[in-house]
Amino acid sequence: MAEKGAEGAAEASLTAAEKQLRGRRQELDYWKQNAARLRRRNRLTGLAIGAFVVGMFSYTILSVKQERILDELDDEAKIHIIRGPRTGTNS
Repeated sequence: MAEKGAEGAAEASLTAAEKQLRGRRQELDYWKQNAARLRRRNRLTGLAIGAFVVGMFSYTILSVKQERILDELDDEAKIHIIRGPRTGTNS
């Protein structure tokens, strides 16, 4: 209890600039203590976003290639339709 009263008296005697400086120091200490955890989270987030981008790019390239193959198959089908069915009478 006596310690709380002493702290309160010390708080009251601080000027606004000293309070601001003390707050900044506390904030700097907080960031120093948690920097490693934040870096780890940032790396994981970056890797997740990177994996998503690479996956989306790969999927897009693959689907474009499939469209080209389908276009070629459609062209072949059109040729066969134009030629007509192959039967013994018209081959």
